[in-house]
Amino acid sequence: MRLKKPKQSVARKTSRSFGDIVGEDTYAVWVSMLKELVPHGRTHRLSVVLAGMLQYAAGMAEPNQDKEADDSSLASSLIQATEVGDPSEVEELIYDAGVRLFKNAKVACERTNARGTKYSIAEEAYTEFIHWYKMPWE
Repeated sequence: MRLKKPKQSVARKTSRSFGDIVGEDTYAVWVSMLKELVPHGRTHRLSVVLAGMLQYAAGMAEPNQDKEADDSSLASSLIQATEVGDPSEVEELIYDAGVRLFKNAKVACERTNARGTKYSIAEEAYTEFIHWYKMPWE
């Protein structure tokens, strides 16, 4: 599997930072958490933390959606992401903001397993994000 930047059909003119949605203080904590946890953290644990951040941001985006008229805003993209069923669709919607989050934390989102296969913490998080409310025991 080769990681590549998804195609973006809509020109992004508005701010696409999670800080605009969750607040700069919360965003700074997220950056600090990733900076500390990612270097030695296990992907299956980190992906759940990141998915939780995305769920929180999506929840914060919904009340502000009435004010957001711009379909290319991150708030709009997060709300759309809660309505899709494929992690690649989530990636297409919020890829740029996710990359910025990891860059601000100065940590890599991409990893290589013991067999030399590349994978992404964010891709794993998108899967956790779309299955957030699914309970396997129900």
